[in-house]
Amino acid sequence: MTIPRSTLTNHGFHLACAWALALLLFVPSVNLAVLASPAPAARDAKHDESYALIFTTVWGPDDHPVYGVKVKVRRSQDKKAKWELYSDHHGEVAFRVPAGKADYVVWADLKGFKTPNGKRLGPGTEVTVHIENDERADIGLHLTE
Repeated sequence: MTIPRSTLTNHGFHLACAWALALLLFVPSVNLAVLASPAPAARDAKHDESYALIFTTVWGPDDHPVYGVKVKVRRSQDKKAKWELYSDHHGEVAFRVPAGKADYVVWADLKGFKTPNGKRLGPGTEVTVHIENDERADIGLHLTE
């Protein structure tokens, strides 16, 4: 014996309605407003702070973006890098730095880096970025042959 598809669909709909009615009748103490409101988000002090963004694109000698280059950032008065990330497939990398007046130096670290065709690239020049507040600064690092 086969049951028509429309009967099964209607049966499922009626079953869902019955469950919903049962919940409303047998759980009267549930406040529906509490169910509808989202839970308060957990507070994370790290994400509550304001920040500036240094958005960098790494360009090769042929003016194409370069993937996998280690990019480093330091405050201008410091000697060592405080942040380092690798460029993505678009040659891009973004650093969150504290908001406020400061100068940062950004450069490419090419130790051990080779292009897919085996060429070695030069790091190009360092770029100094001045940040005033919680802003975005876009820069480009141009590598040399």
